[in-house]
Amino acid sequence: MNDTIAAISTSLGVGAISIIRVSGDESIKIVNNIFKGKNLNFVDSHTINYGYIVDNDKIIDEVLVSIMRAPKTFTKENVVEINCHGGIATTKKILELLLLNGCRLAEPGEFTKRAFLNGRIDLLEAEAISDLINAKSDKSRNLAINQLSGNTSNMIKNLRQKILEILANIEVNIDYPEYEDIEVITNEMILPKTKEIETDIKNILEKSENGQIIKEGIKTIIIGKPNVGKSSLLNNLLEEDKAIVTDIAGTTRDIVEGQILIDGILLNLIDTAGIRKTNDIVEQIGVKKSYDLINQANLIIYMLNNNEEITDEDIEILEQIKNKNHIIIINKIDLENKLSIEKITNKEHLIYMNITNNIGIDKLKEEIKKMFNLDLIEQDDYNFLTNSRSISLLKECLKLIQNVYSGIENNLPIDMIEIDIKKIWNLLGEIIGETYQDELINQLFSQFCLGK
Repeated sequence: MNDTIAAISTSLGVGAISIIRVSGDESIKIVNNIFKGKNLNFVDSHTINYGYIVDNDKIIDEVLVSIMRAPKTFTKENVVEINCHGGIATTKKILELLLLNGCRLAEPGEFTKRAFLNGRIDLLEAEAISDLINAKSDKSRNLAINQLSGNTSNMIKNLRQKILEILANIEVNIDYPEYEDIEVITNEMILPKTKEIETDIKNILEKSENGQIIKEGIKTIIIGKPNVGKSSLLNNLLEEDKAIVTDIAGTTRDIVEGQILIDGILLNLIDTAGIRKTNDIVEQIGVKKSYDLINQANLIIYMLNNNEEITDEDIEILEQIKNKNHIIIINKIDLENKLSIEKITNKEHLIYMNITNNIGIDKLKEEIKKMFNLDLIEQDDYNFLTNSRSISLLKECLKLIQNVYSGIENNLPIDMIEIDIKKIWNLLGEIIGETYQDELINQLFSQFCLGK
C-alpha cells in the first residue's frame, strides 16, 4: 500500500472523455511530472486544473486534472484524476506515461480495497459499490445506495454492541465471581438477551430474501415437452423474437435467455429444450440442461398443451417440482381439450393460456407478483443483506446461538458459553470487515472492475 497505483476508470473506447485515476503518496508528484500548466504540487485540494499531458516536450492531450489531497479522498490517500479526450490511443498513452514515471498498474478493485483498508468504508459498503455499478433496476440501485450509506452496516454494528454487553457482563462475573451468582447471570441476563439477538438475526435473514430478489432477480426457467409454446412464451414476455419458433419438435436445443422487469424486479427468463426422449445427441444435451436447471431456478414455469393428454413423464416432472416455486401453464386453450386436469394434483398456481392471442400473459405476471410478494417489498426499507457471504455468516451465527442455549441448558461453565458468544461477535465482524482474512479480501475485490 506504499506504492502509487493508476488505472483507466472509464470504459475503454471512443467517447467524449476518459478518466485515468491515480492514488498514493506520490500521485500528485508523478502527474505533475507529465503535466504542463500550474505546478500541481502547490495547488489547493479539490481543484480542477487546466493544462496538457506531455511526453518531454511533445503534447499528448489537452486535459483537466482534479487534485484531491489526503485524507479527504475516496482512498484516504492523495488522489489525482486526469480527464482527457476519449479515445483508446490517447488514454493508453497517458496511462503508459504514468507507469513510466513511477506508478504501478492497479489491480481490479484496488482503489476500493484501499478505501476499505484505510478505514474509509467497511466491507458491506465496499460490496455496495460493486452492486451499484451492476444494478439493472431502480430497486437494485436504491438497495445499493442504502447499503453504501452505512444503514445496513449500522444494523450489524448494533447487533455486535448487544453481544458486547453480554460479553462484558460475563467477563465481570469471571473476574469477580464473589459479586455475581453464576445461575442468575446465565438465566436472567444471557438467555433473554441471546433470544433477542436470535430474533433480530432471523428478521434480517427473512428480509434478506427480498434483498436477494431485488439484487439478483428471479431465475425463471420455462420447461415442458417440445411444441408446448415455451419459446413463444419467452418471446411474448420479452416482446421480441428472441427464440426461434417453428412447428418442428426439438427446434430449441440449447437454453435461450432474456430479462424483463416486473414491479421493478428483474425476471431472468430461460427457455429450455423440450423435454422428451430422443436419439439426437445435441438434443439430448439440451434436455439434460433442462433437468439440471430445475434445481437452480427460483421459479419453474411448466407448460402443458390443452390438446394433448398428460403423459407419465409429465406426472414425473410435476412430482419433481411440487415443492419448488412453480406455475403450471395449460396452453392452446383455443384447441380441443384432451388434457385430464384431475391428473394434476397441485392446482394452486395454474393458468390457462393462448399465447398466440396474448391470453393469460397478464395473469402469469400477476401470479409471479403474488408468489414472491413483490407488492409487499417495501420501497422505503432497504436494510437487507444481499450477498451470499453475509447471509451464510448470519446463518452460522444462528447455529452458534443454539450452542449457547444447549450450554445453558446443560449448566456448562460460563467461560465455555462465552466461547460461542465471542464466535458470534467475530462472525458479525466479518460481515462488515471488522475482522477478516486476507484471502477473502483479495478474492472479494478481484471481482471489481479495473479502475474502481
